[in-house]
Amino acid sequence: MPLSFASDIRPLFRDRPDVATMKNMGLDLSSYEDVKAKAEAIYSRLEDGSMPCDESWPKERVATFKRWIDEGMEP
Repeated sequence: MPLSFASDIRPLFRDRPDVATMKNMGLDLSSYEDVKAKAEAIYSRLEDGSMPCDESWPKERVATFKRWIDEGMEP
């Protein structure tokens, strides 16, 4: 079964600081449409550790985000 934004991806982003910080920069990580539109850029930043701002995600979490992209980014 493919991963979904609502069940598998949205919970990866903390309301504070992730969503709040990025909303101030014009990206709403709580919005399926925003995350889908910027998914490759988000993935690149997650992979290189520059996102989130306070600490890198574990490799498994980054892999989950990539899998969601590869599976077609279901809502």
